[in-house]
Amino acid sequence: MNYLNIEEKKLLPVVLELNVLLADYNLYYQKLRGFHWNILGKNFFDLHVKFEELYNDAKTKIDEIAERILTLQHHPASRLQEYLKLSDIEEVSSSSMKDTEMIEELLKDHVKILTQMKVILKHSEEAGDEGTIDMIGAYIRELEKFSWMLNAWSKSTSDNLDTSLIK
Repeated sequence: MNYLNIEEKKLLPVVLELNVLLADYNLYYQKLRGFHWNILGKNFFDLHVKFEELYNDAKTKIDEIAERILTLQHHPASRLQEYLKLSDIEEVSSSSMKDTEMIEELLKDHVKILTQMKVILKHSEEAGDEGTIDMIGAYIRELEKFSWMLNAWSKSTSDNLDTSLIK
């Protein structure tokens, strides 16, 4: 039954790209867990809590993405082997990373995930898939905010943002 009222052939690219995003989020989630477990130094308390917040957010998104794929009447990828093949997110050994390297790594992952989300938006718009557009739009907003916060954390207190537009 086509309760979505969307052509199946138009949905296939959406589903394929959602599976890539699902893989991205699974690898990102595990990286965050590793950072949470292995953070050391003066920023331990701040980053330990922030990494937990981020991996809890990722865990929620993993479930929502998989359920969206199911809503589109397809099975989501669910094996680690598939995730490693589909994703551009790279595994790292967090036990030897400094806090600044962890943040830098997450910001690189955010670029990859945001790029993937924009690919999904393009296909969703072509398919007329408003449900996926709505979900991914919210994800973009949230990930951009997390990126801003992590980027701000990595700056020096003497750094400034662009003030050229302020009169």
